[in-house]
Amino acid sequence: MTPAQIPVSDKALFLGKGFKWTQTHTQRLLMARLPENEKLLEPGRLYRWARQKEINTEGQSWLTRRTAAQAWWNPVAPLPPVGGKPELHGVEPYESDIWFPLGERVGHTIVLGTTRVGKTRLAEILINQDIMRGDTVITFDPKGDADLMLAMYAAARKAGRPFYMFHLGFPEQSCRYNPIGDFTRITEVATRIANNLPDEGQSAAFRDFVWRFVNVLGKMMEALSIKPSYILIYRCAVNVDDLAAQYFVSVLDKECPGWAEEFEDFELSKAEAQQVSKTGRSMEAVKLSQFLKRKKLNNALSDAVAGILGNERSYFEKLVSSLYPLLEKLTSGKVVELISPDFENLDDTRPIMDWRKVMEQNAVVYVGLDALTDAEVAAAVGNAMFADLTSLAGQIYKHGHGYGQSGTTGKRKVAIHADEFNELIGNEFIPMLNKAGGAGYQVTAYTQTWSDVEAKIGSKAKAEQMGGNFNTMIMLRVKLESTAQMLTSQLPDVRVVTGTLVSGAGDIASPEGYEDFTSSNEDRLSSETVPTLMPADLTSLPKGQAFALLEGGNLYKLRLPLPLPDPDSDAPDDLVKMAERMRETVRLSRKPENDEEELFVEGRRYG
Repeated sequence: MTPAQIPVSDKALFLGKGFKWTQTHTQRLLMARLPENEKLLEPGRLYRWARQKEINTEGQSWLTRRTAAQAWWNPVAPLPPVGGKPELHGVEPYESDIWFPLGERVGHTIVLGTTRVGKTRLAEILINQDIMRGDTVITFDPKGDADLMLAMYAAARKAGRPFYMFHLGFPEQSCRYNPIGDFTRITEVATRIANNLPDEGQSAAFRDFVWRFVNVLGKMMEALSIKPSYILIYRCAVNVDDLAAQYFVSVLDKECPGWAEEFEDFELSKAEAQQVSKTGRSMEAVKLSQFLKRKKLNNALSDAVAGILGNERSYFEKLVSSLYPLLEKLTSGKVVELISPDFENLDDTRPIMDWRKVMEQNAVVYVGLDALTDAEVAAAVGNAMFADLTSLAGQIYKHGHGYGQSGTTGKRKVAIHADEFNELIGNEFIPMLNKAGGAGYQVTAYTQTWSDVEAKIGSKAKAEQMGGNFNTMIMLRVKLESTAQMLTSQLPDVRVVTGTLVSGAGDIASPEGYEDFTSSNEDRLSSETVPTLMPADLTSLPKGQAFALLEGGNLYKLRLPLPLPDPDSDAPDDLVKMAERMRETVRLSRKPENDEEELFVEGRRYG
């Protein structure tokens, strides 16, 4: 399907072609797999001969060139190399378009499928519909899919919508974004940074130290009307004395006009001065702190700052040492220009993005996190983005869109697509699933196995809590039985009819009769209870096919459409070159066994 051929509705989401799976299909599947019907599941002898001939001659003979042709006159044309068990879709001769009501999407959707079976191509189909429908669309792509990015650009341009591209791997073309610059409560700044640190065992105590330290820095910045950023937090963390002095001066200017003259005559006691020398702190900052106390102008924040200054510098740095490597990674190279934008640099023409502006403009956003290069930075930025979105959702839920503006803005739907979301999830993702539906957020998350989610979170209970927030499940081919059981365990058992052939013979011992024996042949029908689907059915799906649990447990079997490039796309040259570099990065990182040129599904160059 080209983008123009993808159907779009204001009431439902197009998923593909298929049918509703019922007891009848379980019965047919059981019968198709009986030994006597095995020949019906395999290609015919002539088809197998043609394929073997093509291998033997390497397609060089005139005959094999004709048997390999995709033409109406060729009875042995090759089938698409999609693998799997064809009977899973063949049990229903009549399929139709499958639509999913939009009202169900705020319950969020999880898409599971192993690599190279069509997850990202399904995302492309869904994203295209969301853009053309007029929803605000935000897509997180940790690894970087070039075709997805180009498809989003083409769709946004066709719909006349603003398009933002944020990519950590391509800072020259990327827009800029401050993940910790917008918040509802100042404590969110410390939370977004500290949540990227380990919290198991003794590490939890050190993370708490970091949180408190960063929270104090954030509160001082807020008091000084300084917008927090990673680079500013790092600078102030390394040298907190200067920020503390600025804060003390601002308090004195506000509460005690003319204090400067009195401060000139103020001196620390000899014992206090010796203590400052031992701690290695700034004499000026400590003097301002003590002067503030003498004037009885101290408050909770100034006391917290004084407590930090009272600690010996090297000792305190050991307590918060886990903070520095993280901030070093987030402020190194050209990445710092993206996630700590300099608002005063008028020579930098790259746009600066924030989520409120994105929603006001009803824009389309592609977020490439370059996880193949640096997974830790990708996770830190992605988690901060989720936290920022969650914070904004709280404001929207309470005040609606357009809060603080003169005009009113209607309620908007925000479609969030998170590809390979196991690379991104953290504590920030759970509240977004729990509460953001009321703000119009509809999350569609894509991952390979649920074990990846559990491993990333580090807690099976939290993973189950997260899984419980996805009301809709679409499952392509998966590798692990435990992942398949996430769907099959939600299905009821059904009764199927089985037939048994019984033959028997027996002697007649009565001397009065003329019969020497009796015989009988019976066809017995009985019913038994079996699962609607087995986990093995999910692990043997052909590429581009899926089962979907929609609308409270209704099971559908799907054939997913394969999106084709937009023939009318006119992406700028720098975006096209960037896409080529993205493809090369992904190709070099892919395992050889998964290195396929493209994804095949039924219908592409096949009847």
